[in-house]
Amino acid sequence: MANVSITVKNQAGEIKSSVREENQAILVAEGEYQEGDSIVFGTDRTEAYYVVRVDDCMDESFVYLTKPEVVYDIPFGEKKISYNPKAFTGERHYLTIREAYDYETEAYRNLARNVMDQHGDRGCFPHAFANVETRGEAVFAARNAIDGVLANESHGAWPYESWGINRQDDAEMTLDFGRPVDFDKIVLYTRADFPHDNWWVKATFTFSDGTSQEVEMEKSVKPHTFAIEKKNITWVKLGSLIKADDPSPFPALTQIEVYGKNS
Repeated sequence: MANVSITVKNQAGEIKSSVREENQAILVAEGEYQEGDSIVFGTDRTEAYYVVRVDDCMDESFVYLTKPEVVYDIPFGEKKISYNPKAFTGERHYLTIREAYDYETEAYRNLARNVMDQHGDRGCFPHAFANVETRGEAVFAARNAIDGVLANESHGAWPYESWGINRQDDAEMTLDFGRPVDFDKIVLYTRADFPHDNWWVKATFTFSDGTSQEVEMEKSVKPHTFAIEKKNITWVKLGSLIKADDPSPFPALTQIEVYGKNS
């Protein structure tokens, strides 16, 4: 069993609250968060699967941790707009981490979802990053495309956050699983805030094994589902995005889902 910990620190690195236990840690952190605060999830067993709750009004994250410490920066100001407005608020916070059960690590599921994803290499996977995010704004960050929120009929603040490409023709987003996975289905929820939005008629998935597959899409609020069977893939890239012939210059991605199992 792993020894796991949760520590809330302020901007100066001082500990505000902390707990360390075997296998599972539960922390009730008292007091309002202040700008610069962070939550540090620790483990003495890396390259392993964990279930983490970073906030009591956000879903748990099933994640693969490759570093002994994962630092989660609590969002404030503009960065907070892409989150549920109730998140990280109030005088009491319920945080958890535990080792994943075998039935969870072996299950067929959405391998892309990580509600606690943030910019940079946190040692916490899956992780999404892109070569462009519209104006660098949090509501258009790549992480929004794997946060599990599927509302796609508007754009901007939660729950309508998305990956925005800033009208860039060579825009591409990479989903890094952090370990090999097998899958047989990819689902895209493209943003559908029509007539504000455009949509993609073609896109290409490129995989870590050097192969690629072009797919076609249409104007739709509903998800686009593609049967794509791959094994031992560590990352997938979405690119070569072809817009429809429409006056709007704003296509965007609300969510990507990849269904399969750990290799």
